[in-house]
Amino acid sequence: MARTREVGTLWIGGPLSWMEQLCLKSFVDKGQKITLFSYEDIPNVPDGVIRRDGREIIDTDDFIKYEQKNSFALFADWFRLHMIHQCPGMIWIDTDVYCHRPMDYDSDYVFGYELPGEHRVNNAVLGMPADSEMLRQVLEFTDDRHSIAPFLPKKRQEQMKKLAAKGKPMHITQQPWGVWGPMMVTHYVHALKLEEHVQPLNAFYPITFRERFKFMRRAELAEGLITEETTALHLWASNKRQLGNIHNGLPPKGSYLERLVKEHGINPALAPIKGRGTATFDGALIDELDIDEVATVADLTGTARSFVLALHHKFDCDVQLINTNRRGKFKENDEEWLKDYQKFLTDNDVNADRIRVIRDEKSLRPVDVLCNLEGFGDRYKTPALEKFMDKCLHSDSRVFMDVRKGSGAFPFLKKYGSNTALSTRMVEEKEVTRIRVTPKPPEPEDAGGSWDKIAADLAGKDGWYRPGTNGHSFLYMPRSTDTLVVTFDNLDIAMNKREDRRPWGYSFIKEQGWSMLGVLSGGWTWYREQWVSDQFDQLAKDGFFKQFKRVVFYGASMGGYAACAFSPAAPGCDVVAISPQSTVDKSIVPWETRYKVVWDRDFTGKYGDASEVSKAANRISILYDPYEPLDAQHAARFKGDNVQHLRAPLLGHRLGSSLNQMGILTPIILGALEGTLTSHDYYKLLRTRKTSPRYQRELFNKAVNKGHKDLARSMGEHILKQNPNRAVRQGLKAL
Repeated sequence: MARTREVGTLWIGGPLSWMEQLCLKSFVDKGQKITLFSYEDIPNVPDGVIRRDGREIIDTDDFIKYEQKNSFALFADWFRLHMIHQCPGMIWIDTDVYCHRPMDYDSDYVFGYELPGEHRVNNAVLGMPADSEMLRQVLEFTDDRHSIAPFLPKKRQEQMKKLAAKGKPMHITQQPWGVWGPMMVTHYVHALKLEEHVQPLNAFYPITFRERFKFMRRAELAEGLITEETTALHLWASNKRQLGNIHNGLPPKGSYLERLVKEHGINPALAPIKGRGTATFDGALIDELDIDEVATVADLTGTARSFVLALHHKFDCDVQLINTNRRGKFKENDEEWLKDYQKFLTDNDVNADRIRVIRDEKSLRPVDVLCNLEGFGDRYKTPALEKFMDKCLHSDSRVFMDVRKGSGAFPFLKKYGSNTALSTRMVEEKEVTRIRVTPKPPEPEDAGGSWDKIAADLAGKDGWYRPGTNGHSFLYMPRSTDTLVVTFDNLDIAMNKREDRRPWGYSFIKEQGWSMLGVLSGGWTWYREQWVSDQFDQLAKDGFFKQFKRVVFYGASMGGYAACAFSPAAPGCDVVAISPQSTVDKSIVPWETRYKVVWDRDFTGKYGDASEVSKAANRISILYDPYEPLDAQHAARFKGDNVQHLRAPLLGHRLGSSLNQMGILTPIILGALEGTLTSHDYYKLLRTRKTSPRYQRELFNKAVNKGHKDLARSMGEHILKQNPNRAVRQGLKAL
């Protein structure tokens, strides 16, 4: 009678690619119990796969690998033997083995020939009786990491013996590929006369290593070689090299691999092939992204396709393709790569209306991720990158780029921020380093020159401008004695060049005819500058704020903190703060892990802890996302009776941009600044979020992540009746 078998495997190396996801899910979908061992958390394991700690089998941190190929296959060769020994009846399968149909072999001997001629036995699928002589011998053989295998070529054995005689035995990590794998298994199968237990070629390897590319060609080519004997089908992970180099890390259109991912509901764009051995592909950059929100990604050189696609599918972000040549110039004609790039994106489920081609410099805007792979600083001259860095970065942007040794890119990048090396390779005998650039806080600027003139013009004859220390300044623009709005720069505005700057909220406040006092930052300082405090003290002493019927302090993030913190200068004022910090004093908020740049600042005094000093205000309206843990903890510290907590669920720290996209930011802020916004009015306006693709995606994902699959299905079907939400559609397929 056929036995119900369990299979087991091991993964070392971070998140899975779609190939591993496909293979693991195939066993779940075909009804074969599968266990995945690992030594770390893996974020994207398919549902239904049993998870176990690898230390249950081998408790170690010594993950030996074949050094010549930079492969943990050596550790996996060792691990599988101990798994079989400790889990009787469990069959080992490599993570590139697909379940064509369940394995129901009666015998505990499960292995197969991998080449015609019925001699070489592979270990991608491996089972042995836990008490068998073969398992005893291979465990004994692998106990010695300097053993000289009797199945190696005689010449190699002699070389190893000479080294051992000199006291320099060759460690297993330096020995040939497969010495604890197929070579060892083949040797012991024949030495112990176990050939009758070996499955024929068609069982696991109907498509041999030499024919492996057929998995990436027309599906019919592979299907024609698969037979009724086939159970666990080896897809050959070595195909990853071609998938990464030629196919953007995705299964080729019309291929057998594409057919399989569609059958099992795997989205390859979310987990592209990221590397093979020493080779690293662009899709791997998705694992190097250290921010939680991406609204827009821009590709400057047309060489980051798989990364851009992965970002779009993960964050549902917009895509910008910058039509610039190798000198950083915009020309009338489109660059050659644009048309094919757009087709690649639309062929992989990116709606054309989410793709924008930037054809002139004035259209450049800050983006969350800027890609400059194989471009400026590598193949093209570094200085041409300057205008893109100046115009496309905000405080939380990330830049991914390649830097060729000797290009001058590293000194050039110092003024923009710090960089982290991700990988290094040799190209034409030159070292090329792939890096991630993180913007740094801008250096304090002297408020002089052209900015003085611009500020004076903005103030007019009845206003005033006061430059201060370390780039801080106050700019007063009188228009009415009815309302004064005091605004504070946020992090992004603080990055802008002075000639281009306007105080936070300038245009909006001007349109209302209100007077404005803009407090401009000299960097990411949280306004913890004595000069700033002194100015507010003096304005209060002079009765400046008393000339207005209403005074409102307004800001977001860093500016939101300042709006609350400096409100005591005008007792009885109103405060409107978007995603504010209450303080960044680590002794008070040790859980605040952001904004390291300001940890050494002094947050004491009468303008210090915003949640405490703002109690003198008339009303404080705080807009925040309760699902952003740090923002929610700051909001919770504002406990006075004068606090109005306005929740904006699932809209993130930069919720202002989300509200703006929905078309409701203006009425919300207008009502808040006028003092007429009630909680009822706010939440009535916020209902618009229910038709926002971003909100729908986040809500759907939250249901999935909490395991409420029936609710997620119902919700997803309802959303798709309203609009073609691609992220939700893909999520439903995965369910």
